[in-house]
Amino acid sequence: MEWLFAPFGVSFVERALFGGLLVSGICALAGTWVVLRGMAFLGDAMSHGMLPGVAAASMLNGSLFAGALVSAAAMALGVTALSRSPRLSQDTSIGLLFVGMLATGVILVSHSQSFAVDLTAFLFGDVLAVRPVDLALLAAALCVAAVIAAAGHRSFVALAFDPRKARTLGLRPRLAHALQLGLLTLAITASFHVVGTLLVFGLLIAPPAAMALWARSVPMVMAGAALLGALSTFTGLLVSWHLGTAAGATIAATAVALFFLSALGAGLRDRRPRGAPSAASPSTPDRREPEYSS
Repeated sequence: MEWLFAPFGVSFVERALFGGLLVSGICALAGTWVVLRGMAFLGDAMSHGMLPGVAAASMLNGSLFAGALVSAAAMALGVTALSRSPRLSQDTSIGLLFVGMLATGVILVSHSQSFAVDLTAFLFGDVLAVRPVDLALLAAALCVAAVIAAAGHRSFVALAFDPRKARTLGLRPRLAHALQLGLLTLAITASFHVVGTLLVFGLLIAPPAAMALWARSVPMVMAGAALLGALSTFTGLLVSWHLGTAAGATIAATAVALFFLSALGAGLRDRRPRGAPSAASPSTPDRREPEYSS
């Protein structure tokens, strides 16, 4: 069993594991709502919209995290403002800001020849370079994400499944939407330096999507997504160590592979004739269309 645990005896791999576990928790809390509300395009746009802030922070020798946070927050505010126009759909607003922010970032990068290496880390991450201070930052981000998710849970559920009812119940859907954008911004900015913006969706979307095919409640989706993210991190680092592949990409690919395995299992389950008894539980009801509860 030495091949299974020996890599994690190395300090930088151990830190990478802890960092990946923290990122998995943050992404599970935010990614569940991304999946349930169909906001993947928004999340993708926000992750790439961080480039101007990261580039500016790098050129000014500032904090990359702070630059990414400011840029992503500006992206979220811009999407919220443009989406209020009756003449523009949300997808149009997101697409316009996506291109504008990305173009601005590329222009900034073009004026800094020394930014090429940092840009590679921005896009693909460097999970093996996680430092103790990064772990502390990720732990703090996880705590904040947990507070937001717990405080807004009832409003988030109503917003995801019946926005009109949320307004009727006085749950302030606009505020709930803003809180969800804040949660998504926090997850992306806290995670990008670990797995990179191009790969962050491996942990942000794949684990919640895999669990959404099986779980019967939102908390179960979140808990299962965190576990799948942790498994992806452990397996990805292990495979990366023995095969010499890029660690962040291997983690993301593992998460996506687990989703397809889950989808395959769900497909086989749904092919079972309606009403056919199962060996484990003859009275188990059909679960073709999960109905989530809070």
